[in-house]
Amino acid sequence: MKEIVIISGKGGTGKTSLTASFSYLARHYAVIADCDVDAADMHLILKPKIKRKEDFYSSLEAVIDNEKCISCGRCQQVCRFDAIDIINNEYKVIPLNCEGCGYCQKVCPAEAIEMKKRLDGEWYISESRFVTPLVHAKLGIGTENSGKLVALVKNIAKQLAEIGKKELILVDGSPGIGCPVISSLSGANFVVFVTEPTVSGVHDLKRVYELAKKFNIPCGIIVNKADLNFEKAQEIVNFAQTENINLLGQIPYNDVFTKAMVKGLSIVEYKNNEISNKIKDIWNKIIKIVNL
Repeated sequence: MKEIVIISGKGGTGKTSLTASFSYLARHYAVIADCDVDAADMHLILKPKIKRKEDFYSSLEAVIDNEKCISCGRCQQVCRFDAIDIINNEYKVIPLNCEGCGYCQKVCPAEAIEMKKRLDGEWYISESRFVTPLVHAKLGIGTENSGKLVALVKNIAKQLAEIGKKELILVDGSPGIGCPVISSLSGANFVVFVTEPTVSGVHDLKRVYELAKKFNIPCGIIVNKADLNFEKAQEIVNFAQTENINLLGQIPYNDVFTKAMVKGLSIVEYKNNEISNKIKDIWNKIIKIVNL
């Protein structure tokens, strides 16, 4: 079983559109994992039917029992996150502000504060319209531990791949270099960077490459919208050559991305043209590199 992770240093590069196309091309032998848990959007194209839904608990929040509370105010005094306020003459915890450190509980002389598990999100096992298993999730607003949720999504995807005897786990990762990206990279066999020829695109590509390099994972680059800035596109090509990164392909700007998205289709489904053929060629390069 192989695991391919597709990430980008920044948002808006076309990462998810390309991942959706790869999902279609690999639909007979892959499990798909949408690990962009903060802003998941693969479902917009894959239109999954949810088969299983589970709550995700991973952090704590303080809860004040006002029947025990003696209104001494010590919890409010020590809270560094301004998470405790007086509402209707009672001390209350503001859940969005609470970091779950537990300091208020330790200083409460009346033992009126309890640290309870916080509902941080949900995760799902679904069947995509490609009749391919899709594992995805949704992190709650203002909650934390996105890295743990990504790890859970990936572990469930691996279990499904083993049960279904699938050859591949295809992971759509988050943009940036934060915790969900780090968690997405863990255990991967190959990582694909989707970038664009802009100042921020080049800058963030280099940042995310430095991160992936620490995992010692083979990698490749796709330059999307490559004809928008030939100078920056060439800078990416030179960077790939210098760092010995596989240059998987350069895709010119084309409104077929938008048109396919409006129709709720992957690009390779929407129209058989130059862009879809380039994407198919890139996918063939990837599966050859990972020996699928």
